[in-house]
Amino acid sequence: MRVYNFSPGPSTLPQEVLTKAQKDLLNYDNCGFSVMEMSHRSKPYKEINQKAQDLLRELMNIPDNYEVIFVQGGATTQFEAVPLNISVNKKADYVITGNFAKKAYKEALKYGDIAIAASSEDQNFTYIPKNIVFRDGIDYVHITTNNTIFGTKYAKLPKTSAPIVADMSSNILSEKMDVNEFGVIYAGAQKNLGPAGVTVVIIRNDLVDKTHELCPTMLKWSTHIKDQSLYNTPPCWSVYVMMLVLEWLKNSGGVEYIQKVNEEKAQILYDFIDNSDFYVNKVQKEDRSIMNIPFTTPSPELDEKFIAEAAENGLKQLKGHRLVGGMRASIYNAMPIEGVKKLVDFMKKFELENK
Repeated sequence: MRVYNFSPGPSTLPQEVLTKAQKDLLNYDNCGFSVMEMSHRSKPYKEINQKAQDLLRELMNIPDNYEVIFVQGGATTQFEAVPLNISVNKKADYVITGNFAKKAYKEALKYGDIAIAASSEDQNFTYIPKNIVFRDGIDYVHITTNNTIFGTKYAKLPKTSAPIVADMSSNILSEKMDVNEFGVIYAGAQKNLGPAGVTVVIIRNDLVDKTHELCPTMLKWSTHIKDQSLYNTPPCWSVYVMMLVLEWLKNSGGVEYIQKVNEEKAQILYDFIDNSDFYVNKVQKEDRSIMNIPFTTPSPELDEKFIAEAAENGLKQLKGHRLVGGMRASIYNAMPIEGVKKLVDFMKKFELENK
């Protein structure tokens, strides 16, 4: 029996996608073998690769002056790839809004004059810094648009004349974004795009050939642009399932439609938490994520009880990150609204039984 899976990543996938992948598992498109067994130089795989890119461009309305590549190593590898690829003055500013933003900053420190422009760590990352002043002469500003662990997101992008580089792993395709506002967008697939194994990088053309002299071949964006993400063997199955997820999103009504659904799901959960004197969400309201919603009960013991009983009721992987504790409901694109309603029903019942 399928349950409601609130994992922060790898996350739940649309059932239609899983069914299609299951159907094609042994024999893809009458090839007689699986995508898992397919040469990445073959025509069928090149078509998968191209279709995935075309769908992403269409759904995100990516302009022609941006390149799209699929790489490996997760978003974490891009923490080093970014300062190695955009390296004119070897100078960049980072906004620290969570654990992953901090990791990106620490990796970049190896490669130049890297500074923290603003941080919300003083309040355990429960808000997004505003009115940030950036240094002159920087190559880029790095932000994390949605913070998976702490449940915050940017309502407005910071103002800067430098290119904005965004780790968009946990909210890509969840709401409309103007790609023109970014110099680079990167995202691990395992939250809103598909299974783990492939990372999407979207790069404005003028930022491609500004590479640090120490940048390895595999971390150079130009390597993968030149060979259309086929420089070495790609994660073929992950790209294929990502293609199916992108098809599903397009057929569901696209990003504009899914944003409305996501906002409705989040509102249902936030409204219940805000009207409860039992559950607490500590994030400042204007900075709340619509993808990741952390909350706690009155005690760590009740948190543990909640997680265990929720799992028994078909509500799985709600345990919060160790840096925050409590619970976290990750309600990415593929989480149906029925899953959120069932979670709220369980929360009501648990509150009545444990007050």
